[in-house]
Amino acid sequence: MITTEQREKLRGWFAGRLPDDLFASLTEVTVDREEITVVGRIPEPKLAEGASDAERDAALRARIQEFRERTREDRVAVAREAEHRFSKKVSWGVECGTERALFTHVAAPVMTRLRQPEREVLDTLIAAGVARSRSDALAWCVRLVQRHTDDWLAELRDSLEHVQRVRSQGPDAEHQDTADDEE
Repeated sequence: MITTEQREKLRGWFAGRLPDDLFASLTEVTVDREEITVVGRIPEPKLAEGASDAERDAALRARIQEFRERTREDRVAVAREAEHRFSKKVSWGVECGTERALFTHVAAPVMTRLRQPEREVLDTLIAAGVARSRSDALAWCVRLVQRHTDDWLAELRDSLEHVQRVRSQGPDAEHQDTADDEE
């Protein structure tokens, strides 16, 4: 688990390292065990007044694709440096108007053991055409839980950070740091 201070330093590193003209603003920097995801806001395309929703959607998607192609070299250079420095893959995304797009990002395998009632849930999603496989069905379930429990998950993450801070101040803090390095 990464602390708030580590997350802020990481965000600061990207804010300082990214070319000034890459994003209009740096929206978020998210990190987990495998990956750092950097998302920035880019300017919306200028459309004629009264443009239809279809025209607006197509323009936003085209702007995102144009940004992705035009900035590839700069993003790859920053990603290589960050991957060397932080030992994690770097993925990119943008927000443009109401659209949000993540470019190629890590899909890390996660192993789990499920009992029959839980497997039946996944198999029902497959039978209904919601998912193509149990893996796809499980990912769908995680996204559904995430969407409906963001506040609870944020509170849980804050609590974990507090536990880490308290643990690091304990009498075995030096021993714990050594144990963490050995893992």
